[in-house]
Amino acid sequence: MSSPIVLKPVSEQVMVITGASSGIGLSTARLAASKGARLVLAARSAQALRQLVHELSDAGTQAVEVVADVSYPEDVEHIAEVALECFGGFDTWVNNAGIGLYGPLEELKLDDMRRLFDVNFWGVVYGSRVAVGHLKHKGGALINVGSVASEQAIPLQGLYSASKHAVKAYTDALRMELEHAHSPVSVTLIKPGPIDTPFPMHAHNELNREPKHVPPVYAPGTVAQAIVQAATRPEREVFVGAGPKAMATLGLLAPGSTERTMASTVIPQTFSSRPPLPQQESVLRRPSESLRERGDYPGHVREVSLYTEAVSRSSFRGMAAGLLGLGIAALLWNSLRH
Repeated sequence: MSSPIVLKPVSEQVMVITGASSGIGLSTARLAASKGARLVLAARSAQALRQLVHELSDAGTQAVEVVADVSYPEDVEHIAEVALECFGGFDTWVNNAGIGLYGPLEELKLDDMRRLFDVNFWGVVYGSRVAVGHLKHKGGALINVGSVASEQAIPLQGLYSASKHAVKAYTDALRMELEHAHSPVSVTLIKPGPIDTPFPMHAHNELNREPKHVPPVYAPGTVAQAIVQAATRPEREVFVGAGPKAMATLGLLAPGSTERTMASTVIPQTFSSRPPLPQQESVLRRPSESLRERGDYPGHVREVSLYTEAVSRSSFRGMAAGLLGLGIAALLWNSLRH
C-alpha cells in the first residue's frame, strides 16, 4: 500500500499557475497570494502579467511572471525553469490556461478546432509532464482545471467539451499510473460549471450573437477556493457548484432525456442580445491583456457554492458528493418533467 500523500500549507508553497492573467487563474493567483504562497504566474498577456506581479509584490507576495503559450512545450518547460531559478522548484502546478470556441460543429474551421486542442488538451499534457517530472521526486500537487463539460457535452461548445473530456481521461489515467508507481503526487481534476469570467467574451465565436453563460453561474472565487484547497489536501476531483454535479449525474442516469433537454434549453439561452465581437478579438491566437476576473453575465451570479463547501467539509467526501448529487439531480429532474 502506498503512503498517504502529504501536502504543505499554502503559506509554505511555491505555486505555478497557467492562464494567470484573467478569470479563474487570476482569482486563484490573488487568493493564493493572500494566503502567503510564492507564485510563478504564466500567460500570453505580457502587460497584464506584469501589472499583476506589481500588484502582488506591492502587497508583499513573492511573484514572478513568465510569458508563455502552453501550446508550445518549450514554453511550458521554460515556466518550470523560471520556478527552479527563482524559488528552487515548486510544490503545486495548476494547469488552468484554456480557450473557448462557440458554434455548430459542422461550421467550425478545422484550424480553429486544432488550435483549441493545442491549448486546452496539449497544454495540459505538456504541463502535467513537466510538473510530474519535478514533483515525483519531492511530492506535491498537480491540479488540472477541467469543466462540467468533462462529463456532459454542451451543445454549441462541442469542441470545448471534447477537449475537456480528453483532459479528464488523461488526468484520470495519469493519477492511476502515479498511484501504481507510489509517486507522492496528488492529481486533482477541478470541474466548474459556468463561471462569470470573460470566457464568453474572449472565446472564438461563430454564432450571430455574442454568447453568454447558461445559469446557474458562479463567481470565479468559488473555483479559486477549490483549487487552493486541493493544493493542501489531496482530492481526486471537485465539482464546483451543485448545478454541474446535477448535470453530470442526470447525464449518467438519463443520457437521452438529458441531451434532449439541453438541446431545447441550452442552445437558445446561449445567444445574448448583443452583436458578436469581431473574430480577430478572440483569444484563439492572441492574448487578451485584460486582467479581469469577472465577465459581464447579466443575471444572478452565485458568490459561493454551498454544495462544494459541504462536500469539502465532510469526512466522507466521496459518499457525501454522491448522495448530494443524486438528491440535486432528482429535484432537477422532477422540475424538468413538470
